[in-house]
Amino acid sequence: MRSHAIAIAKAAGQILRDGLRNERQIQHKSASIDLVTNIDLASEKLIVSSIHEHFPEHRIVAEESGDDGRSAEYCWVIDPLDGTTNYAHGFPFFAVSIALLHHNQPTIGVVYDPWRDECFVGERGVGAWLNDQPLHVTSTNTVDAALLSTGFPYTIRTNPDNNIAEFTRIVLKAQAIRRGGAAALDICYVAAGRSEGHWELGLKPWDTAAAAVILSEAGGKLSTWTGAEWNPWIDRLVATNGAVHAELVALLQA
Repeated sequence: MRSHAIAIAKAAGQILRDGLRNERQIQHKSASIDLVTNIDLASEKLIVSSIHEHFPEHRIVAEESGDDGRSAEYCWVIDPLDGTTNYAHGFPFFAVSIALLHHNQPTIGVVYDPWRDECFVGERGVGAWLNDQPLHVTSTNTVDAALLSTGFPYTIRTNPDNNIAEFTRIVLKAQAIRRGGAAALDICYVAAGRSEGHWELGLKPWDTAAAAVILSEAGGKLSTWTGAEWNPWIDRLVATNGAVHAELVALLQA
């Protein structure tokens, strides 16, 4: 199943690469800043069709087509294009994200960045890799020395619970903060030692499930904003190298 997840993520990534050469058809979903393109839909169709063909008894939860509602031991959680706004503008920070849950526990995660041909892979209890090279988080142990990343919800214009206050507080404490616009890649960058932590709210399972496996297997830590146990259906996530986790949670709660 891990091999199949890698193969279909790369096949979907080819659709994303090819789509950049053509004019994208863009539609709005829940808000004027919540987009979907024809490429999202084509990528998801390929992934879902392949899973139906090879694992017809499995449940599928996908960003665009939703939850098929099956009662199954295994569940695939799919984001066919994480970072759609970036993609719509031709900004090269986006990925395909595919997770496999076993009894609701994230077990396999694949996040493929087709622009850089970087394939992040994790399997629970086995390890995490980037293009077959082992991943491990950094040992940086203070927020003052940490490079962090974050994101903002689609309701930022209408809901005051929008991460602006938290960002304002933490940007004065961290070495620097980046806002990449693709949560799956942001979390994988923590796993790869490119940053020390990511926090965000308004997340969906397809944004986080695959990357969570990769980060956990790379030695990182995940929780809610309060430090409680996290699962992919909780929309507030703190994902770190572990060493800065308590301090970042405390800043979010300040």
